[in-house]
Amino acid sequence: MNVLLLGSGGRENAFARQISLSQRCKKLFIAPGNPGTANYGQNIAIAATDFKGLKQFVLENAINIVIVGPEAPLVEGIFDYFINDDTLKSIPVIGPSQLGAMLEGSKAFSKAFMIRHQIPTAAYQEFTEENIAEGISYIANQTPPIVLKADGLAAGKGVLICTSIEEAQIEFRNMLGGKFGSAGNKVVIEEFMSGIEYSVFVLSDGNNYKILPVAKDYKRIGEGDTGLNTGGMGAVSPPPFVTPSMMERVEQEVIIPTIEGLKKDNITYKGFIYIGLMNTPGDVPKVVEYNCRMGDPETQVVLPRITSDFLDLMEHTAQETLDKAELTISEEAAVTVILASGGYPEEFEKGYEISGIEKIKDALVFHAGTQIKEGKLVNSGGRVLAVTALDKDWLKALEKSNVAAETIQFQHKYYRRDIGFDLK
Repeated sequence: MNVLLLGSGGRENAFARQISLSQRCKKLFIAPGNPGTANYGQNIAIAATDFKGLKQFVLENAINIVIVGPEAPLVEGIFDYFINDDTLKSIPVIGPSQLGAMLEGSKAFSKAFMIRHQIPTAAYQEFTEENIAEGISYIANQTPPIVLKADGLAAGKGVLICTSIEEAQIEFRNMLGGKFGSAGNKVVIEEFMSGIEYSVFVLSDGNNYKILPVAKDYKRIGEGDTGLNTGGMGAVSPPPFVTPSMMERVEQEVIIPTIEGLKKDNITYKGFIYIGLMNTPGDVPKVVEYNCRMGDPETQVVLPRITSDFLDLMEHTAQETLDKAELTISEEAAVTVILASGGYPEEFEKGYEISGIEKIKDALVFHAGTQIKEGKLVNSGGRVLAVTALDKDWLKALEKSNVAAETIQFQHKYYRRDIGFDLK
């Protein structure tokens, strides 16, 4: 098969590796890709949201399947673009329809979906600038901490947990005033849920589904989960606290109602569903959020644990025969540590040369924010590399990841050494 993978981050590097392992992969192209994806296929200088450019490339290169990594092309409707074009509609796109992508594209849409289909989640209200006074009054009657969420896409940073009513009211005004750009034109105010978070990943063909490995990621920049939220500083799979009985509840109370809800709402969904869950007191799973794609950096711990043919899974998804697909998962645990640019998630400097990757033997290195400049590999983003190691003991996997993280060098490198600290 000739495969086109869309995206340019660490998630797509992990996808590229997994696809390249398939005996069915003839050619792999990545648009636009990064220096890491180039190790597994051919990078193409086309943006993941350049639908016309992608159409031309797909037709000229006999692409058999398109796999979408990031959320932006899904929210912008790439699935619909292909299905409504006579020359493209026979080429499957792994990813939901534009309406399905609204599960991530709009917090208000996803909350309404959950309430409609009786999927457990936090109580909420939504507000815009037009009823800002009502929002201020609503906050005044809440008990801190108070959760504020920008309705639209905000690169994983549009969620604020405020510890006082005054702080929440100030941030609420800031969000509606443009703190997160147009993503904050509508703000969802949620009750705070206490418990421990984890991420469940489901692959659906619209009727059938497969549950992929479970993961837990770490969003805060500082050790001990302190400081600002980031796109994710590391992940563990599987989290030791997620038991089979917990997953049985998740499947019955969250996954099945989600799949059935999509069908009842006539929403076409052939792709990945990321379900962010809170394990609340009594082991009651409640949905924090949906994403319409795999998470980052969770993908970097989830995919290396899948030992069956990944491209076979993708083809069964396209053909709506996922119930006949084989999914085997390694019993080894995986831990990812993110190497970030110093200063991230605020201001940071780019262009520093990266060395030491060639010395890594006991871990996988996925590129997230790198580029080749004047023949040298340099950092080009906040999250630069993801280092993933596997072992039967997750603590040993963490040790391997930390050793690799220390081996790789670039100026002002920063990483958390305590990924999984709360699981010991």
